Amino acid sequence: MELLIAGLVIWVGAHLFPSVFANKRQSMITRVGNAAFQGIFALCIVAGLVLIVLGWRNSIPTQVYTPPAALRHPAMLLVVIGFVLFVAANIPVTRIKRFLRHPQLTGVLIWAIAHLLMNGDSRSVLLFSVIGAWSLVSMFTINRRDGKWIKPGKPDGWGQDVVLIIVGLTVSALAFYFHEFLAGIPLTT
Repeated sequence: MELLIAGLVIWVGAHLFPSVFANKRQSMITRVGNAAFQGIFALCIVAGLVLIVLGWRNSIPTQVYTPPAALRHPAMLLVVIGFVLFVAANIPVTRIKRFLRHPQLTGVLIWAIAHLLMNGDSRSVLLFSVIGAWSLVSMFTINRRDGKWIKPGKPDGWGQDVVLIIVGLTVSALAFYFHEFLAGIPLTT
């Protein structure tokens, strides 16, 4: 579990740094340059992710609670919604972005909650509760840093929204199909 905890600390710390320490971030960029800062940031994210994966795979889980079997399929639907919101953050103008200030972080939060509804083992509780809490804290700190939310303009049609739903469903299908390879846990059992 130590590797998992270390990975989560690096992941959360690197992601919160720009919104919590905006002045220090800018000072670092001034000192080392934007490209070097982005490289350091990317290395921290990759290091955190590698440690999370290694920590996950090397942890021996113990059961903390037993999730209700009736929540399995509703939770899987929440995962799909989370992926759609995650994709929405990367498409310039959508109806979702007019409704949600942080579609990507909201998607991560929904994804984490869904996983907590399906998994009651110690490593799952640690991973998904920390990721969920990080997404909430990030929304708060970004809002504080950026001030009032200015909603994006209205989309011209439904094209962007249709694309984001198709891409979100495709990403969900790929995550489902490759889940055992990615997480070491098959979904078809």
